[in-house]
Amino acid sequence: MSDQRTGGVSGGGGSGRVVGLSGETCRSGLPSGDSTSGANAATPREAGRAGAGVGDLHSSADPADRTTAGERREGTCPPASQSGKGPDDGWSDELWIKTSPKVRKLQRVLYRKAKAEPRWRFYSLYGELGRQDVLSDALDQVIANGGAPGVDGFEVETLAKDPAVRAAWLLALAEELRAKSYRPSPVRRVYIWKDQARTKRRALGIPTVKDRVVQSAAAIVLQPIWEADFHDHSYAYRPKRRTHQAMDKVKEALLSGKVEVVDADLSSYFDLIPHYELLRLVAKRVSDGSVLRLIKAWLRAPIVEEDRETGRRKVVPNRCGTPQGGVVSPLLANLYLNDLDHAVNEKCEQKPTMVRYADDLLILCKPGQGSGLQTRLKRWLEARKLKLNEEKTKLVDTRQEGIEFLGFAVSWRQGRRSKRWYPHMEPSAKSQAKMRDKVRVVLEVRTRNQAAVTVVRKVNQITRGWATAFHYGNSSHVFGRQQLFVRNRLRRWLWRKYGRTHGLFEFFTNDRLEGQYKLWRWPLKAAWTR
Repeated sequence: MSDQRTGGVSGGGGSGRVVGLSGETCRSGLPSGDSTSGANAATPREAGRAGAGVGDLHSSADPADRTTAGERREGTCPPASQSGKGPDDGWSDELWIKTSPKVRKLQRVLYRKAKAEPRWRFYSLYGELGRQDVLSDALDQVIANGGAPGVDGFEVETLAKDPAVRAAWLLALAEELRAKSYRPSPVRRVYIWKDQARTKRRALGIPTVKDRVVQSAAAIVLQPIWEADFHDHSYAYRPKRRTHQAMDKVKEALLSGKVEVVDADLSSYFDLIPHYELLRLVAKRVSDGSVLRLIKAWLRAPIVEEDRETGRRKVVPNRCGTPQGGVVSPLLANLYLNDLDHAVNEKCEQKPTMVRYADDLLILCKPGQGSGLQTRLKRWLEARKLKLNEEKTKLVDTRQEGIEFLGFAVSWRQGRRSKRWYPHMEPSAKSQAKMRDKVRVVLEVRTRNQAAVTVVRKVNQITRGWATAFHYGNSSHVFGRQQLFVRNRLRRWLWRKYGRTHGLFEFFTNDRLEGQYKLWRWPLKAAWTR
């Protein structure tokens, strides 16, 4: 594919007029985010399916929540050995969505063009969305994620079972896109609990399968363009980036003397992003009016809420926010804060370091600079119709107290032998408690009728996933305690399941748990020693 087809300049390098936009603003009377009331919370099974269909959408959640199954999707969390930039000016063949070689060739062309010309505006992208190979890769991603059906009740399993039905469905969708008759459907809203105590809930928007496939196709085409613009200190929903790299950057900043930290929390970030301002940022790189209208339609799609007690549906207009659940939501959310990444890391005279993982961010600076940076951060967010959570945002001198970031607890400690001070990083107490709570749910009285091998397999999924997320820094001591908890919990579960009269620890030894029952053994060496 030539550059002539890939894109072109429309109205110069500026943002120009956004096609299809009116003066939308974020109206405070119609929030689209968290809610702690109402009767339409999702059941545990449905909540799991909802979460599965949208990927890493709990941006402010503990990393353990994103690795329960012990697996990560292709491109979202590569091994640390792949963290370095490859050839082609940082181009990665493993983007957010796994694609075929021919589609990767298209993505490579888009990335190189965007990287070489930062002010280039792509004017011919809509036709790429209807390509059969792009739609097929998008559908593969949606099938891999699974997820609950949208408002139409159509389940993705229908397309996964029958190749003939899949082929016909893709052809019909491609024709809709070609004829520009495709229209997004309303988004079904469900709620999932944010914590084990079930005190707070998170709103998820579940698009239909068709909308998820078209959004995935748009992400395949648009991510390479914006990936060329994103700052290196942004780590969420990006290829070859993971939480461990974000913690590396935090450690590097602390060791350089930036010991004062602005621990910022954004209030309902995904739900407050103003549509008009977001689309203006999209238009700085994309001048294809059809693509802009499509993104606008996704953002403005009405929300359908169903009351489980009465069965009645209520339709709520979506005036602002990009609902957590849409495939393009993480990409658009990263785009809206990209200017903040560049402003703090490159344009501040104090030379602070800002590390961001979606809406979780830290600003590390020299002592005495934090108060001014916090004020400037609040002013920047308010100018873009976002809010800083005053209760959770705090200014911390790490020499006096620790901080928590991405599920890790960070504090200065003195080495036992060297007597040197170093930034100690280990899984936080909250993260440890979440893992233990998940194990308790599996190893309870109601699961004793299940086969031991099945139950142990579930336990292994939880522990292996959690350990993968937190095997970093100084995790060995914590891992030892967590392993001891899991072993003892399994011992008691097996002892009561089989009604044993032998000594608990004498019969169910560690060797028996790991040999006969295949309990996974934790890595008890520090990650940096590997």
